[in-house]
Amino acid sequence: MRNFIWSVSLLFAGISISFAQTNGIEKGTYLSTNKGGKIKLNLLDNNKYELVFYSGGYEIKGDSLVFLKNQNTVNNRFDLSFAKDKKAKKIKIKFLNPSYYSFYIGTQKGTETVQYQRLSDIKAKVDPDYIKTDLDFEIDKVDFLYLVYEEYGGKSDVNKYALPKDASEITINYDFAVLNDLNLAGSFDKNTKELKISDQTGKDPLVFVNEKTPLPEKTPSIIPLETQNITNWTYPGKDPYYGDSYGAAAAVDSAVVAVDSVAVVDAAAVDYPYSTSAYSGYAFKLKIENSLDKAIKATKETPKKFLVIYADNKSNTAKETFDAFVKDQETQTGYNMYDKYDPLYDVYNYYLAGNDDKKWLKNNKITNEPSIVILNGKGDVLAIAKSDLTSKQYQFSYYGDFYRKLLRADAFLSIDKTLKNKKASDADLIQAFNKAALLEISYDYDSAYTSEDPIEFVISKTTLDNKEVAQTWKKLIEAHQKDKNANMFLVETIVKEIKNQGFTKQLFNEDRILNDTDFLAIDYLLKHSDEIESKRTTFNGTDSSIHNLENVISEISNALQQNLYASQDGLTGEMNKEKINSVYKKIIASGKGNFDAYRNYFYYLSQLEEKDGSNITYLKEFNMYFDNTLAGSSPIEKLDAIFGGLDSSSSYSYDGWSSFKLYHSDICNNAAWTVVLKPQNSNFIKEAIKWSEYSLVISKNNPYYLDTLAQLYYKDGQTQKAIETQVLAVKYITSDVDEETANQMKEVLTKMSNGTY
Repeated sequence: MRNFIWSVSLLFAGISISFAQTNGIEKGTYLSTNKGGKIKLNLLDNNKYELVFYSGGYEIKGDSLVFLKNQNTVNNRFDLSFAKDKKAKKIKIKFLNPSYYSFYIGTQKGTETVQYQRLSDIKAKVDPDYIKTDLDFEIDKVDFLYLVYEEYGGKSDVNKYALPKDASEITINYDFAVLNDLNLAGSFDKNTKELKISDQTGKDPLVFVNEKTPLPEKTPSIIPLETQNITNWTYPGKDPYYGDSYGAAAAVDSAVVAVDSVAVVDAAAVDYPYSTSAYSGYAFKLKIENSLDKAIKATKETPKKFLVIYADNKSNTAKETFDAFVKDQETQTGYNMYDKYDPLYDVYNYYLAGNDDKKWLKNNKITNEPSIVILNGKGDVLAIAKSDLTSKQYQFSYYGDFYRKLLRADAFLSIDKTLKNKKASDADLIQAFNKAALLEISYDYDSAYTSEDPIEFVISKTTLDNKEVAQTWKKLIEAHQKDKNANMFLVETIVKEIKNQGFTKQLFNEDRILNDTDFLAIDYLLKHSDEIESKRTTFNGTDSSIHNLENVISEISNALQQNLYASQDGLTGEMNKEKINSVYKKIIASGKGNFDAYRNYFYYLSQLEEKDGSNITYLKEFNMYFDNTLAGSSPIEKLDAIFGGLDSSSSYSYDGWSSFKLYHSDICNNAAWTVVLKPQNSNFIKEAIKWSEYSLVISKNNPYYLDTLAQLYYKDGQTQKAIETQVLAVKYITSDVDEETANQMKEVLTKMSNGTY
């Protein structure tokens, strides 16, 4: 059936403890069942007691007593639990009763910069009236989650967690577990043999049981990948006025470094209200060009930069206004960079238009003064505002939504101009498609790309023809089929496109079923897979904030899996099953089919049926995998070898060994169960018995697996063996088996016994 510390023992002094008049309290040691399960209560002779919060080894050196740290202890006060849903597009967060001004949450994709938010800021957005005790909100799909508790005095616990790929919900609790000079009382429960210790209110007691009493097994805590205790912890954009860490941070000395200029201490940092120099120590300096041509050329050298032109020839104070604006931007940008130059935040160049630029302004129909004009590196106008600089001081930031709108407008315009340019080279086309593919995924396209911006910028809007774009992309892929070497920018663009994250999604907000062009593009990836893997690290290192290419075989496998989900969600179009099978078989035949590729392949095949309702294709492929990979005299050792070779991005490298074993016992049982259910699969009874027996080697005495095996034995004519196995299935029914299923198992046993099965 388908199976759906170290330290010393402390003798408390100065704490008043009273015990209720109870009978049956034995002397000895009691262990806490909550608060981390690490506290001991020792009831000694002569009515003495000890509350033991820490224990461990010690050494005597001379007349000194040295207590040894327990190296296996992890200071993990955050308690996380996950819910999983492969179809979830975002992750729901539920933070239980947080102290908002002490907590921060950070998210990170791959090796990108961690993006932090204060919980109080999130609370103000999602629950401004403070109606709820818990905090519920959503985050985008990411690889890592950071949780920070900022203590008084500048110390912060920073914890990094790896998230399962299919995580859909995360519940977070923080255990303060503090006992300070409490007036305690205790009571003993005769029935449960529990000793409860609490303050006079009786709330949230510490519960102890005698150490001789066996404690129930607890679900292992989710341990962060790494934990750091950081003094004066901060991140780009963090408001230094919150918490006591401000005072400590202000005393930090850091080396002052500048880019494109001599290293100097900028006097503007003294005037800046957040005292940037105390945090970043980085005196960032913009390089202001003296001509428009030079300013455009300097902007072109960095693909994701834009040029901000300020035109105000009618004002006598334009130069002073521009200089003050530039100084403030340098201060703010340097603050974001913290203590060294980071190109991620250096996204704008600035230029003050002069008399020599009047013709250029006129040709571009910029007649109003003051005006602000935004250009890309090719000199194309992307946005115009009839405004002075002062009112736009804080719009020119890497974090701003305006910057992302400019990136989108630039990508639209780049593709449009490249398609219309008959002299455009192959490299120009790849660059244009790549630029669009690397845009951040937006879940609100109506607001993300509009002609009228809330800050009074009019952003250029380009209308593209979907068919023309698709046809050009097809010709580009066809032209590269005979490449001797892989073009890494084309590779990256293909990967984004087949995962429904590329230019089609960005330009037209369209999810697609994989088409012939996609499969041709996948062939390109497979052909160059070895070369791509050898170049991948270097390619990502050219700009880690832009490029984050994973193992290409895993990327293809994930794309095929997402394609299946898309078809199940009712997306228009029909899957090309023949080509999907062909891709999987090419991966497996190449010897590069890792565990996740096989897992995705079997899930895909299990969803398909032949015309007669059988699962012949699936069962054939699974049987080949079973014989070549799982079968043998040492199944656990074989599984352990596979587990040890998992890619770090595999969800099972996060879920652990137990989940990995359960997956294999489950998939063997489920494959065998399809043979029980469908008479069309009867030719696989012998093979299914092997799979079913294997599932019970991995997960012993599982009633679902026993039920499957018993019915297979019966269908194979092994009647007595079937009855004996079904007896075991009924014997091992637990409360975890729902009543209907349990009754079905018992009914099967009855029918087998009386010959009516």
